[in-house]
Amino acid sequence: MKNLQSDYEAEPPEEFASRVNLNFHDTLLLSRALTHRSYLNEHPDALEDNERLEFLGDAVLDFVVGAWLYNRYPEMPEGDLTRMRSALVHTEQLAEFANQIELGRAMRLGHGEAQAGGKNRPGLLCDTFEAVVGAIYLEKDIEGVREFITPFLIASSEEILINHKDEDPKSNLQEWAQAQGYAAPVYVTKNTSGPDHSKMFEVDVIVNNQVYGSGIGSSKQAATKAAARAALDKLGLNR
Repeated sequence: MKNLQSDYEAEPPEEFASRVNLNFHDTLLLSRALTHRSYLNEHPDALEDNERLEFLGDAVLDFVVGAWLYNRYPEMPEGDLTRMRSALVHTEQLAEFANQIELGRAMRLGHGEAQAGGKNRPGLLCDTFEAVVGAIYLEKDIEGVREFITPFLIASSEEILINHKDEDPKSNLQEWAQAQGYAAPVYVTKNTSGPDHSKMFEVDVIVNNQVYGSGIGSSKQAATKAAARAALDKLGLNR
């Protein structure tokens, strides 16, 4: 049992801060940012989870990313800026940022949540990343957040533009369907597989009573986007 528990032990907040060069002075604040609500149930000494910091970090990220895009792409129209910001703060993108700094190692989860693979779950990684951003904001204000997030944005924004990840395939497919006089596309989950901590979803998109595409993803949202993208490929509408 001792070895099993050690497998899920979290990296101390101080070590995490040092490893990612955060230079955090208020380690209790950082510890709160890393604490999932499941941890409180097993550790009465932990006073608060990270949900309020997640709320704050989400708002701060929207502002900082929006300001960064405004300055980075001075000729980009408002609609494109909005889509770029959405792509950069999307759950799976923030989870990818979290993976780049191995945030899962430092997440403080209840033993059951950790055993179920919580440290690798995109939703939890995204939430914790937002909470860390909230903590950075309280410790270092907007400039500290900007310094932390900018390296992620520089690399990811170029990839998003090259691969058209800012485009919403579901919106594009709906526009096409409406132009044909059809009803809005319908997305149907036809299969779910894998354990709870690593589920995969398979979704069909149906237009005018025909299956136009199928997609697989680690969330229903990702699978529906993949299905819409497959439909656009079939229609020759993807760039």
